[in-house]
Amino acid sequence: MNQSPVGKLPPGQLEGSIFRFCGASRPEVIIGPGIGEDAALIRWPDGKYVAVASDPIVGASAGAGKFLVHINANDIACKGGDPSFFVVTLLIPSRQGIPMVEGLMREIHEACLSIGAAVVGGHTELTDRYDQPVLVGTMMGPTEYAHRATDIRPGDRLILTKHAGLEGMAILASDRPDLLEPVIGPDGVREAAGWLEDISVLEEAKCLRDIARFLHDPTEGGIGGGIAEIMRLSSLGVELDYGKIPLSPLTERARQGLGFDPFHLISSGVLLAVVAPEHEEEALARLAKKGIPAASAGRFVGGRGNCPDNVAEELWGLLGRSKGE
Repeated sequence: MNQSPVGKLPPGQLEGSIFRFCGASRPEVIIGPGIGEDAALIRWPDGKYVAVASDPIVGASAGAGKFLVHINANDIACKGGDPSFFVVTLLIPSRQGIPMVEGLMREIHEACLSIGAAVVGGHTELTDRYDQPVLVGTMMGPTEYAHRATDIRPGDRLILTKHAGLEGMAILASDRPDLLEPVIGPDGVREAAGWLEDISVLEEAKCLRDIARFLHDPTEGGIGGGIAEIMRLSSLGVELDYGKIPLSPLTERARQGLGFDPFHLISSGVLLAVVAPEHEEEALARLAKKGIPAASAGRFVGGRGNCPDNVAEELWGLLGRSKGE
């Protein structure tokens, strides 16, 4: 294998292989990626907030660039915003070289195009210090809303979209099909792997952002961890109807066969939306009109409620199981 030189990519390589992957063209971008440009310059509309979020991925299996875009875009959407400007840092082992860099940037470019976000800058480096690629994304976008968990009131309703453990099941299907196939079969593994296509919450967040008190994308710790985070921020408890939490039949079969709690399985792609009681039916109707599965599964209370303050994650134990365990 040809090992590429260590260090920042040279200007010619950036111009030839990287700068052509810049997502959508947006008129607000005054200065974008360029040799010698230390920062992007973006014209901002008056009377709006700027939402900014950043998340990393360590390791780069197929689709990692797309995933990097969507996990960051989801955080902007949960602030009622429109993901618009993306900054990406790639630290790639030199033995994997330019082909991996270009493949990741192509995925990032296509994902940004799909949501209307521009790639406005970043840092790309080949290194011999890491065995695995390190990807870091920062997404920015305008929003008219200032949703805060402290605005949640007792009696407010908790709405969940899609189904518990969506992301975790997709990761297991991709990384540990040997674990899943005995309990859900090869067709089930293929179906679960496809759930990564549902990782974005932009559509449901747009549906609800004008009537929501708060929006949250539950990642590590799953739905249970996401609710626990909202409880801590709001200083309120949640009374859940566990029977109403959406769960795919495939996930239920996996739960029975492998003995894990899907309530605490990483769940990017699920949206937790808090709405006032008078907006509950409207919120569900809007989501149904868009074809987005959803359920109202709980309410906020002044006491402890029945939802534990637990952010434990099930995925890592599952990924670490020995074959045949």
